[in-house]
Amino acid sequence: MTGSRKGAASGGRADRLRRTAVFGLSFLVLLVAGVGWGYLKLTGSIDTFSADGVSGDRPPDTSKGQNVLVIGSDTRAGANRGLGGGTGEVGRSDTAFLLHVYADHEHAVAVSIPRDTLVDIPACKKPGGSWTVPQHHVIFNGAFSVGETAEGNPACTQNTVEHLTGLRVDHTVVVDFAGFSALTSAVGGVPVCLPQDIYQRDLNPKRATRGDLVFGKGTQSVSGQRALDYVRIRHGIGDSSDIGRIKRQQAFVGSLVKKVKSRGLNPTTLLPLANAATDAMTVDPGLGSADRLLSFAMSMKNIDLHNTKFLTVPWRYEGARVAIVEPDADALWASLKADRTLDGQNAAGNNKGARPGGASASPTAPVSGSGIDVAVYNGTTVTGLAARAAELLRGHGFTVTGTATADAQDRSRTLVTYGPGLRDEAGTTARLFAGARITESDQAGIQVIVGSDYADNPSAAPATPTPEAVPSAVADHARSADDDPCSDLSYG
Repeated sequence: MTGSRKGAASGGRADRLRRTAVFGLSFLVLLVAGVGWGYLKLTGSIDTFSADGVSGDRPPDTSKGQNVLVIGSDTRAGANRGLGGGTGEVGRSDTAFLLHVYADHEHAVAVSIPRDTLVDIPACKKPGGSWTVPQHHVIFNGAFSVGETAEGNPACTQNTVEHLTGLRVDHTVVVDFAGFSALTSAVGGVPVCLPQDIYQRDLNPKRATRGDLVFGKGTQSVSGQRALDYVRIRHGIGDSSDIGRIKRQQAFVGSLVKKVKSRGLNPTTLLPLANAATDAMTVDPGLGSADRLLSFAMSMKNIDLHNTKFLTVPWRYEGARVAIVEPDADALWASLKADRTLDGQNAAGNNKGARPGGASASPTAPVSGSGIDVAVYNGTTVTGLAARAAELLRGHGFTVTGTATADAQDRSRTLVTYGPGLRDEAGTTARLFAGARITESDQAGIQVIVGSDYADNPSAAPATPTPEAVPSAVADHARSADDDPCSDLSYG
């Protein structure tokens, strides 16, 4: 790299590299860690984080597949400082995705959650042991910074994802980018595609001049520093958005996985990859040994490239932020929970019961509200709607503590809120209101705020275990690991 290029890169690297290694490293960890000959070496290089901050108020463990949350950290610790890590002392996360491995072990999908997505962050534990109050309508990457430590707060991000999706996260992996350069070199380079020439100013828009050519238009193989530069690109392609960059990173990961599989799974090719991958990640205690990582990795060995999918949570812009589109996102989470692929196939495999240690309650069982107290509010201008909902609840054994008019009467979708420790009870309550949204509140107890959806269809049947189909507008934007690396590279 020339001296002028180094100068161009240094100013923009902090903002652009923190969404880098998480994609390639995480998938390669899952692919290459399951190698028996590397057992002792891997055991010595796997770091774990404390799970003390994982909420006790979690979704039930009823899904037949497995969910792994992968978080990208921009920590400045160790070798990351030399690669252009974060500019402050607080670790941040600007990349995250939820990897769902279906119960048939033949399909997988990674759902990216943009850093600026507006979400509710539930109560999270700080380093001193105290817990925060829930935050509402804040950006997603703020969860990782709760407590303001250099290593970040992966448990808080996990709590937030579980709260957002209603899916129980089985494992969480935190990845930095210290080993990314070595990893891409070890695999012999990754094929990528550029729709246009890329110059130094595309990597660092604060440059006064265009600078030197960094990448020529077309397909090429990148490794090491050039791979880092490629996944940094934001302003030089498409609409210069983070959403577009996520799509290109998804394409990069697909190409990386394809390259690894093309080289074959053997000791000669995989040992360098295993070393680079495990040296650059921190995992929850459940994956904190080689045999555990081995077991999970081997569960993915039969997933082919076409059935490895990437997509971004359904979204729209809300000013400069990203809002999640409903009910599309809810349909996506419900489909994953039921182990149905994006095109509607049943991928539950032969595992028909609940996983060991998990609950197995049938969603089709009658709704019983015995022992559950609920307050009901009318969020519409329809007279008597709260009383009607209260009657429904009492008919199923709930105790209604009162009815009233909500602060606002423009609610279109019924909302069920719950205080600490009441998530399961809130889920039971919501089953009586088809399509209701559930969210945590800093107020004690359970509240139902009925919306116009209930006014329009008060006799709607309780929710059933059959998920809504994933809307075609969502499914059609997914890419596979075997897709052409030049296709669909950017939003905008």
